Amino acid sequence: MNKDICEVTCIDKEKVNRVSQRLQEQNPMEVAKVFKGLSDDTRVKIAYALSLEEELCVCDVANIIGSTTATASHHLRLLKNIGLAKYRKEGKLVYYSLDDAHVKQLIQFAFQHHKEVAEIG
Repeated sequence: MNKDICEVTCIDKEKVNRVSQRLQEQNPMEVAKVFKGLSDDTRVKIAYALSLEEELCVCDVANIIGSTTATASHHLRLLKNIGLAKYRKEGKLVYYSLDDAHVKQLIQFAFQHHKEVAEIG
């Protein structure tokens, strides 16, 4: 028998109703897109790099992740399309940054969490 599941059914209707109501007020599918976008290690590297610098041009990102500018641009465009990054063009260069402080915190919290878990063992 599994030790990680309830052996009997016991439902706290107040908690279930409260959480169900909150979920109906939100859009979990849109939030899932954020995590799906970050499910690729290359995009996580890019997001982390952008959390350390205010902005980076596509060429800088390509060098950081060890890819072509086309590959970097593809990943950056995906991050932009899901609302995690934004860009600006200056002459012939395109600079990307994280969309806002919440995205930066999300990335930094994830890396901090991983560091703490690794230290604990």
